[in-house]
Amino acid sequence: MSPLALLFLTLFNSVLGLSILFPILGPLGRALGLTEVQVGLFSTGYALMQFLLSPYWGRRSEKGRKPVLLLGILGFAASFLLFGVFALLGERGLVPPGPLFFLLLLARLLGGAFSSATLPTAQAYVADVTERENRTAGMALLGAAFGLAVILGPALGAGLAALFGLLAPVFFSAGIALLNALFVYLVLPESKPRGQEAGARLSPFDPRVFPLLLLGLALNLSSVALEQTIAFYFQDRLLLGGVETAQKVGLALVLYGVVAVFVQGVLVRKTGWPPRGLLSLGLPLGILGFVLLVYAKTFWALALGLALQGAGQGLALPGVTAALSLAVGEGEQGLVAGLNSSAQALGRMLGPIVGTGLYRLAPEGPYVLGASLLLLALLFLPALFRRARL
Repeated sequence: MSPLALLFLTLFNSVLGLSILFPILGPLGRALGLTEVQVGLFSTGYALMQFLLSPYWGRRSEKGRKPVLLLGILGFAASFLLFGVFALLGERGLVPPGPLFFLLLLARLLGGAFSSATLPTAQAYVADVTERENRTAGMALLGAAFGLAVILGPALGAGLAALFGLLAPVFFSAGIALLNALFVYLVLPESKPRGQEAGARLSPFDPRVFPLLLLGLALNLSSVALEQTIAFYFQDRLLLGGVETAQKVGLALVLYGVVAVFVQGVLVRKTGWPPRGLLSLGLPLGILGFVLLVYAKTFWALALGLALQGAGQGLALPGVTAALSLAVGEGEQGLVAGLNSSAQALGRMLGPIVGTGLYRLAPEGPYVLGASLLLLALLFLPALFRRARL
């Protein structure tokens, strides 16, 4: 099996362990006596640590990719084990909700700190094992691994919770991470050539990367704002009840995820388009998806808007990641991957706040913002690539 295929499995396992928790964090928090805001802070704190520490891990990976991957996965496993133990104590009434919240938040912060090592190191690993002309296809494969895990993880988490209780997915995630670490240790080869000189530091304001980082931030912010509000939008636009909303939104989001995975895992890899081509097609598709969501009145029109958004994201995100990799030298791959992961984490932090805030003002607000951000990016795309010297 090629190193790229092995890395695909590594990232898939890592994201699967995280996405398993998506359907159970809310009900678990309520069962433990926590408020919705407190549960929301678990995700915000997780993303905050990724924003702060991704550049550090990317820089550290320039001394060797495999040790950083291992450390990140093992730290992730330890954090989920702690989260499960603390939640179990709370469930049995041994820790009251006040102190329990801070213990659980500490575990999530620890998880965010270590998990922030995985994605930038994986992106730098791809840069190590691919030629420049194949870089985009390699980055798209990582996106496909991420998307596939996000599709399968929630279903697995919901099944485990139904069979064994709300804490079962937490301990299952810790177990997956430990097995993943063993897999990396035994099977995944080191990709960083020995003796290759590493860049000392890379500023996010470096003109080669700054415009691309802004583009990545805009893509993630608009996507997360959509994901955080789309269930409300379906319910309000189609006048649905709670259970029917969950069914309709679940079906539409599966379609959204499948389209994104197909585009990244098959289309991008088969076509071999360069970053400029991916963005030139992906941004208009994303804009069209947002516009359709604003005007849609039926379920299938809303689902089509989501599918177009998934296609646009599936093209544009690997385009940004590959463009960043190609904009810098071989000794700066870990550095630029860390900055890219940090920009994405900032989008995940701001997206829920911006999306829900705009939704309160006008239900179409998050999608108008998304279309506007992508339109600005499309208009400035030629200048952006000139500035990045691509």
